[in-house]
Amino acid sequence: MRPGTIATRVFTPLCLLVVLGTPGALAASEEPAAKAAALATFRVVPLAVPSERMLDGRVEAVHQATLSAQTAGRIAEIAYDVDDRVPAGAVIVRIRSTEQVAGLAQAQAALKEATAREAEAQANFRRISDMYQRKVVARATFDEASTARDAAVARLDAARAGLDAAREGVAYTEIRSPYAGVVTRKLIQVGESVAPGVPLMVVASLDALRVVAEVPQSVVAQVRKARTAVVFAGDRRVQATGLTLYPSARPASNTFGIRVDLPADVPGLAPGVFVKLGLVTGESELLLVPRGAIVERSEMRAVYVVAADGRVSLRQVRLGRTYGDSIEILAGVAAGEEIAVNPAAAAARIRQQAAAHD
Repeated sequence: MRPGTIATRVFTPLCLLVVLGTPGALAASEEPAAKAAALATFRVVPLAVPSERMLDGRVEAVHQATLSAQTAGRIAEIAYDVDDRVPAGAVIVRIRSTEQVAGLAQAQAALKEATAREAEAQANFRRISDMYQRKVVARATFDEASTARDAAVARLDAARAGLDAAREGVAYTEIRSPYAGVVTRKLIQVGESVAPGVPLMVVASLDALRVVAEVPQSVVAQVRKARTAVVFAGDRRVQATGLTLYPSARPASNTFGIRVDLPADVPGLAPGVFVKLGLVTGESELLLVPRGAIVERSEMRAVYVVAADGRVSLRQVRLGRTYGDSIEILAGVAAGEEIAVNPAAAAARIRQQAAAHD
């Protein structure tokens, strides 16, 4: 490469600028660079969003059961503990069943005897009936055979019912989960004696969750009209799938109970967790900006504001609630101002401004 060529390409424009000193030529040379470095901005304008009344709520399982003993006995086995996953129909607790098994054996023997006596009575009735038709025996003998047959049939029915009851008694010694879920409470220990009605375990299904809360009387009418709710799980807004508002107030607090159904498989939620519940009561205008435009530095939250002359400055803001990909600005930015969508590009522009000033 020729040295003269390099000198011509590098120094000729600079010499012309120094000698001529034309401002118009300088502006023309900077204009393409300014256009190339233009920042993507977002104009902050008020938007109508649902007005929400914030309440404290508690997550609970829609399907939750306290399993109780249905027969007397001593706890022989506890198959699951707290926080264990339980399949539907699994045996959770076994009660010592010696008495119930013995009762089942007696019922089976009674049924066998009743079956044999019923068969004998039926055969005897057929024989007497045939003899009575041939006028070999008296009417009284026929009636006696008929009565014996009916009694044998009744005893057989009673024996069958007794066997069903004995089987049910044995089944009562095995406490089964009514649905798939998780054990939330264990109320007994192995070796304890229990009686019918004594609580043993609490099982909750995690497939369906809901939030329960108390609604102040002052906003019940608006909530009942809108019938829309949002649950705040961490930094996420979870739209409720259903809402049930109790028709009468609680006398002690003058508040109305509410149940808000949640969609399935919401991560981070479990029975007993406290959450924030937003109940829609109307509409209000908020300043919303893209979440990607927010700069987080330690405890500070800020945005890059782009002035009308193109200068960029970092301004601290106070944030509100999150709405999808947007976040509410409570203070720090006014309606009509432009903010940079790309904070990295805005920070680079500030460094360029500082270098040009120096």
